[in-house]
Amino acid sequence: MAPTSALSIDADCEAHENGDSDCDKASEQEGQPMPGKRGKARRITRRNLFEATAGTALALPLVGIKNNAVGAEVRSGRVRQENALPGTSDWMLTRPIVDEDNSNRSSRIEGFCSKPSVRPGESLDLKVSTRPASTFSVDIYRLGYYQGKGGRHMATLGPFRGSPQAIPPVGEQRLRECDWEVATQLKIPSDWLSGVYVGKLTAEKEGAQSYVIFIVRDDRACDFLFQVSDATWLAYNLWPGGYSLYNDGKHPQAYCGPGVEVSWDRPYAWNWHGHRAPLTLGSGEFFLWEYPLAYWMEKEGYDVSYISTLDTHTDRQGLRRGRSFLSVGHDEYWSLAMFDNVRQAVDAGMNAAFFSGDTCWCVVPFLPGVGGAKHRKITRQGLFGPLSDEAETPEALAECLARYPGTKQLPTLAPSEGLLIGARNVYPYMGIADWICRDPDHWLYDGTGMQMGERISGLIGWEWNSGPADVPGLCVVASGKVSDGLGGDGHYHATIYPGKKENWVFNASTWWWWDGLAIPPGHYRVTDQLKGPDPRVLRMTRNVFAKFLA
Repeated sequence: MAPTSALSIDADCEAHENGDSDCDKASEQEGQPMPGKRGKARRITRRNLFEATAGTALALPLVGIKNNAVGAEVRSGRVRQENALPGTSDWMLTRPIVDEDNSNRSSRIEGFCSKPSVRPGESLDLKVSTRPASTFSVDIYRLGYYQGKGGRHMATLGPFRGSPQAIPPVGEQRLRECDWEVATQLKIPSDWLSGVYVGKLTAEKEGAQSYVIFIVRDDRACDFLFQVSDATWLAYNLWPGGYSLYNDGKHPQAYCGPGVEVSWDRPYAWNWHGHRAPLTLGSGEFFLWEYPLAYWMEKEGYDVSYISTLDTHTDRQGLRRGRSFLSVGHDEYWSLAMFDNVRQAVDAGMNAAFFSGDTCWCVVPFLPGVGGAKHRKITRQGLFGPLSDEAETPEALAECLARYPGTKQLPTLAPSEGLLIGARNVYPYMGIADWICRDPDHWLYDGTGMQMGERISGLIGWEWNSGPADVPGLCVVASGKVSDGLGGDGHYHATIYPGKKENWVFNASTWWWWDGLAIPPGHYRVTDQLKGPDPRVLRMTRNVFAKFLA
């Protein structure tokens, strides 16, 4: 929601109404069992809900969801074949130079793409500024495993003549929107596999480097649709000098209300979550939160296809081509169409895993940009679920609204995100905690050897979800207390519930699930409290994916 430390910036707060529970396993608080018998419904109050670890079982209607079956598809070997091709570590920036008077950008060379995602056969405009004028080249890489090197070189473009492009003035609603010249146009070859691609920009003068980033998507049937959280990257982008959906470049207090617009028509600044992590210069938040999971999935040979949040927004039927939908990392900003499209696909039989936190907090529309191009801006429009339920206690809600008063101006525009994810965003929402096992007999824990109350250190953070939703059959598989370091305590809940078509929805309730899977080359660890790959996290992830593929 909003930045209050070196690690975070988000406003999430939500609570849960009283409900009956019939989760298979009885729940426990931290060290204290709650009464209850297997299979028997029992009442839990609003207060003890946040310390309980039981699932809920109240059937609520899923509004506007169609009941179309998803057919089983044979797994493709294309990801394995792609990753058998020669890899390289040359995709990593070796000379990112930020401005001395502005740590948010590198004006020596910076750029952006005309679309967040593009299909093979379609074209993408690259818009680049060099200051001072300089010849530059662009090397395109697909990111993956590639023998542990993390990328494959796809093409070299240029050299081109670069020149300084105008820094846009502050427009209405604090908008910074670049109307830059096209440096070159890239037509995506037909044999480029879906994936996350970076263009490494290198200026001849000083050898300064930064990225542009885009997704190549396809329309094939696949096992996993990996949605990058690029609408949230956009919201937090500080380019050119502290102007994000939260900041105006002047005041330190974050703003979390309506009336502010941000545009894809600008470079990505050095991301503030990463403490100036070099690889975030031009690449949004991908290398911080999403890349390790993509790297691991491609290493394992899972059949994965990649999409932008904009694809989730515009292509309802396209979601049906995937057996499973993955929300990864910091996935805060969703449109109403995104929410409804994913809910319909889940109701039709698609599995979903939310390896994310702070997920689906704020409703955003995708608005036209400079020159009328579609879907180039977002603004805060409203909330998923009522504001009155965005905190564990009335006192916490009052503190939330005092800290982020603009939130009070956001109306409720959609059902609670918990009806999709399994839990809501509940204030206080930031901090670090251990993953604590609450149901060792659940299939999630098969082969892990984990016992009731056993912990995985530091896996929960920096933001999470809480307040188990009123969804039939929902079980809380992990929960615990989180201190945000600012005097507030919250409780996270990781959940699993069955869909209507023998499908499943898993909510890891953390940005940081990826840390238990892999540390790929170039990855920046944002805190020393992250412990790295853990065999229990690896096994749980494989269990989730195996259940999705059954």
